[in-house]
Amino acid sequence: MKKPLALVAPWPRPRWMVLSDAHWARLAERLELVLHEGSPAPDELVERVLPDVAFVIGQPALPAERIARAPRLRAVVNVKGNWEPTIDYAACEARGIPVLSIAPAMAPAVAEAALAMALDLARGITPADRAFRAGCERWGIAGNLDAFLLRDAPIGMIGFGNLGRELRPLVAPFGGRIRVYDPWLPAGHLRDAGVEACPLDEVLAESRVLFVLAGVTTENDGFLDRAKLERIRPDAAVVLASRAEVVDFDAFVALAEAGRFRAAIDVFPQEPVPPDAPVRKTERILLSAHRAGGLPASYARISEMLVEDLELLLDGLPPVRLQRAQARTASIARSR
Repeated sequence: MKKPLALVAPWPRPRWMVLSDAHWARLAERLELVLHEGSPAPDELVERVLPDVAFVIGQPALPAERIARAPRLRAVVNVKGNWEPTIDYAACEARGIPVLSIAPAMAPAVAEAALAMALDLARGITPADRAFRAGCERWGIAGNLDAFLLRDAPIGMIGFGNLGRELRPLVAPFGGRIRVYDPWLPAGHLRDAGVEACPLDEVLAESRVLFVLAGVTTENDGFLDRAKLERIRPDAAVVLASRAEVVDFDAFVALAEAGRFRAAIDVFPQEPVPPDAPVRKTERILLSAHRAGGLPASYARISEMLVEDLELLLDGLPPVRLQRAQARTASIARSR
């Protein structure tokens, strides 16, 4: 029998980042694989495979009219980890076509990095290293007068999606109360996950360690404005780990640089960050070049999870490893 056809167009990632050689060979046993990498899939290629394609792995535009001309389409896998605005999620949902994201594969690495940054902010590890190299270090207790323990420190999370669920078991052993603000999740669901649903103002004002983990949508762009940021407790350590667009970034940088709170940033409004960007000249902020999730272990997880879910779909079973889009929320997501 003819094997189902899969279009693999992972731009901007190369194929090896989403499918290892071994997993590529494993899929090739059950699928006819059409690969295009190095640039976005050309319209001519997408149009040519539409009548026969069963799986789309990548980000080619899939408006409703294209989906209607793909009668065999069984699933779409976004390998960037975002919900792209170029796909008609409602049309897929109406046909029962799952649209999947590899975001869960990246979440463990991002959660570990967020915890590491929080520990650095709490204990002043990076400033102490810089001071030592400059010959102005302070020894013993003199070097720890501004440090604090994560043990029993109240934790706050803004957003409790993939990142929050991975981070919670990492911070739970420290013993502090974990408050969460996530307007998309009911209090009972959060309670069952081992955290406490709280209003945003309470999370901002009471958290000694605050993790900003919310994704950005057309409805929450910049919702953490300067007035909200000024409600953060003055001795807090704040880790911006999800999307920079959820905060007033200039205000966030200005307040952190003024010592209003400690901050670590892994995501930026423009990436790569321009060489002359003011954030590069800050002295107090811990900076990271959007590298929290991008390591070999994450790409190995993507490959494994993608292949296992495709094999489930080929066997007539629902996918369980990747995240499935809900049309209502995916349609308002903003991605770069």
